[in-house]
Amino acid sequence: MKPNQFKGTPQKNREDGFTLIEVMIAIVVMSVGILSLVAVFGVAIAHTQSAEEDLIARQKVLEAMESIYTARNSQQLPFSSVANVADGGIFQSGAQTLKCAGADGLVNTQDDAPCTNQYSQVCPDGGAECMVLPGNDGILGTADDVTMSLGNFTRTVAITTVQLPNGNTNQDMKAISITVSYTKAGLPARSFTANGLISRYH
Repeated sequence: MKPNQFKGTPQKNREDGFTLIEVMIAIVVMSVGILSLVAVFGVAIAHTQSAEEDLIARQKVLEAMESIYTARNSQQLPFSSVANVADGGIFQSGAQTLKCAGADGLVNTQDDAPCTNQYSQVCPDGGAECMVLPGNDGILGTADDVTMSLGNFTRTVAITTVQLPNGNTNQDMKAISITVSYTKAGLPARSFTANGLISRYH
C-alpha cells in the first residue's frame, strides 16, 4: 500500500455552511440589536425636541435664586420677608405663571406684572414671559421673527425654616427651593429644581 492511501470509501467533498437554525438565531439577535438602536434614537430625538425648553427652565430657576440673594445682599429685602405669603413673607405659594418682576425686582411676588417683548408689546398668554426668536432667515429684528411664549412654564418658590440638631428653628437661616416646570405636546412634563440656603448675614 502506498503511503497516504486510505482504506474504505473515499470522503465526499463537503462544504460547511450555516444551518437554518443558525440563520434564524442570527436574525433574532440582529433584530434585538436594531430595535435597541431605534429605541435609543427615539430617546435622543425626544431630548433634542425639549433641549431649548430645558435650557430655559434651568435659566429661570437660577435667575430667581440669584434675585433673592441679590435682594438680601443689597438689603432691599429684609430677612423676615424671605418667606412664603402664608408664613408672613412676600413670595407666592404654589406654581405661578412666569411673569415679570414688579417694583420689588423679585419674581413670584404679589406685584409681578405682565411681560412685554423688546417691541413693547404685551406677551401672549396673559403676559407670561416670552422671547422673540429669529425666523427662517436667521436674523433677529426682521419681519419673520417668531414670538415664543413661556405660558407653558410655571415657577414655584418654596421657603422653609431650617431645624437645628436640638429641634429648635434656626432663626438665622432658611432653605429655598425653586422649581420651574413645563409641558410640551407629545412629551412628559419636565421640571428643574435648585435648592439653597440663605442666611441673615452676607
